[in-house]
Amino acid sequence: MADDDIILEKSDTTVSSCNFSVLSWEQVQRLDSILTETIPIHGRGNFPTLQMKPREIVKVVRSRMEERMINVRDVRLNGSAASHVLHEDTGLGYKDLDLIFCADLKSETEFQIVKDIVLDCLLDFLPDGVNKEKISPLTLKEAYVQKMVKVCNDSDRWSLISLSNNRGKNVELKFVDSLRRQFEFSVDSFQIKLDSLLLFYECSENPMAQTFHPTIIGESVFGDFSGALDHLRHKVICTRNPEEIRGGGLLKYCHLLVRDFRADSETEMKSLQRYMCSRFFIDFSDIGEQQRKLESYLQNHFVGLEDRKYDYLMTLYGVVDESTVCLMGHERRQTLGLIAMLAVRVMAEQNVIPNVANVTCYYQPAPYVADANFSNYYIAQVQPMFPCQQHAYSTWLPCN
Repeated sequence: MADDDIILEKSDTTVSSCNFSVLSWEQVQRLDSILTETIPIHGRGNFPTLQMKPREIVKVVRSRMEERMINVRDVRLNGSAASHVLHEDTGLGYKDLDLIFCADLKSETEFQIVKDIVLDCLLDFLPDGVNKEKISPLTLKEAYVQKMVKVCNDSDRWSLISLSNNRGKNVELKFVDSLRRQFEFSVDSFQIKLDSLLLFYECSENPMAQTFHPTIIGESVFGDFSGALDHLRHKVICTRNPEEIRGGGLLKYCHLLVRDFRADSETEMKSLQRYMCSRFFIDFSDIGEQQRKLESYLQNHFVGLEDRKYDYLMTLYGVVDESTVCLMGHERRQTLGLIAMLAVRVMAEQNVIPNVANVTCYYQPAPYVADANFSNYYIAQVQPMFPCQQHAYSTWLPCN
């Protein structure tokens, strides 16, 4: 091992560039805990649960990519897990474990190889006694993959494979050749370079200690590490070039509001909300697309936090109601009606709504109301929950 591969840290010295910082011993300990924690990857149907440590899946995937001549520049921890490492009391917690492989992916062939490698690696984590020879890659995908995404255009070349966890802590493997916009807000802009720690795991015969551990670098792709960390500590919503944030940024923004994050000023907040509402309706112009996006967000980001769904939807309702300037009146009312209906459904799921006998409907029911799971639900007057509405209305839920 070369002398400069692992450097023992003796202080919290900041790297010369303002985008970077060396992790403290306490931060290194939190990072080590995340990478060595066993995370269950739950199989669908009769498929067994895989017990997987992040450091192990990273090691296996990286080594096989290099065997297949795909250059991996570095591996990073991203998202809420990285924020948690840098500041434990973020108010955000962390769910998904986002691991970025910065790699050379210049053609469709490389993307296909990466996909095959990940699926093949899952075989290594199957319990003893399972006949692996009869399990195809397609079967593994259906059993353990939550979602797959691939984006290839002039500015972005990346793919994502998300492995399922029933408690919402999916292991997300992201393979990035280029990505123009890597963050939405400063508080989710952190990336932690894992290479020195992974090398330490492989080469060191001694456990880490305060006087003996690798130097690990954190980066803020927002562009100012200390400023972004200060935003995280004080729960400040800040971004750059908000017009570049895609439609899903509105949902993340409202999630931050529910967690008591705020922009520096009312003027800045209103401007940011108008940008994000406009982009949301550009990216999700159809009411069906909006419903699928909202339901997916609720499902993926509120596992174990079901009691916060209603507050979140109320926050989203208020932001859309006061900040949407790009829609016709009918389209705006249609979206607000959708959010209202989802809020009532959340209340019904939590047995909050009293049972009543009659149904009044002023909005077209969403497709899910035909689901047998909702056959015993009922109607509720929602006008008191939405004081900004100028007229009383009822929303529809089926009843016997």
